[in-house]
Parts: sequence; C-alpha cells; structure tokens
Amino acid sequence: MSRIARVFEKRGKTAFIGFTVAGDPDEGTSLQVAKTLIDGGTDILELGIPFSDPVADGPTIQRADDRALAAGTTPDTVFRLVKAIRAYSDVPIVFLTYYNIVYRRGIEQFYREAHNVGVDGILIADMPVEESSEVTAIAALYGIDPIFLITQTTSDERIVKIAARTRGHLYLVSVLGVTGVRNRFI
Repeated sequence: MSRIARVFEKRGKTAFIGFTVAGDPDEGTSLQVAKTLIDGGTDILELGIPFSDPVADGPTIQRADDRALAAGTTPDTVFRLVKAIRAYSDVPIVFLTYYNIVYRRGIEQFYREAHNVGVDGILIADMPVEESSEVTAIAALYGIDPIFLITQTTSDERIVKIAARTRGHLYLVSVLGVTGVRNRFI
C-alpha cells in the first residue's frame, strides 16, 4: 500500500493536501514553506514543478511559477527539494506537473529520479487518460501513483476510465476554469 493510500485509510475519507510551487521564491524559502505546511498538518504535500506555460493554472500560480523559474528552479532543483523534505518527513509527496517537463527529461528517467528521492504520486495536468498508457506503466514500475483529474463536466463514462487508471487519489477540480482566487464558488 502506498503512503498516499495509507493517509486516506488512516483518516477515513478526507485528507488535507497542501500545495506550493517548488522553488518559489527560491530554493531555501521553498524548503521552509514545505516544512511549514508539514508542521501545520498537511497530510499530503503537493509540489508544483514550475512551468513556463501552466495552462491549467490561474494568475497566482503562474506568478509563483515565474518567480521560481526566475530563481533558476529546474527539475533538478525540485528533486533536490524532495530529497531535503524526505530527510525531514515521510509525508506523502505528489508532483503536479505538465507533460512537456516529463517528456523532455525522458519519461522513465523522470519517474526513476522521482522514485529515488521519494515521490509518491505524479499528476500530469495536461495528460489525457487516453494517452497515458506509457506513463502509467512506467509509474507502476517505480511504485509511483499516477493521479488524474476530473471536473464538474467530466462525463460518467470518462470518470470510469480515469478512475481505472488513477492510484493514490482522484483529483476533483471543484471549480470551472483555471486555479486562483474566487469571490464565490459555482
């Protein structure tokens, strides 16, 4: 059983997943933010790997990505951060990323490195389940939970497909549109 699955088993049905963009505003501060989230009770730590074109993210996360990239954050930086977090805590760690980052590094190399530093799950925001066979096979090889998104508009048929490929937890996008500050939820 994965660390992520154990969290949900221990807590029943809900868990708090704390999110931060790795490397924002710099590597040292990012590590302190992660530790603070853990100390504050985060059950699962989700680290966004900064990306230059985060199409699913709104302006707040885009600015965090921009700050992290301006500070020189790369996937190597993020792997180093995870290693430091692992020395501090065994809280489950999930990457939120985009396919280009995984593909550019090499899918198997990315998952091998993620496994080696202690990543528990990876959510690739722009990867449809229908195109995920290679990634999910490699994720299984390295014991990393592939996590997928569903939205309010996802059909029942697609939810069944997505749930069949997801491990760890299913990520429900609770609002329509990109992430960010809202005056109200619809």
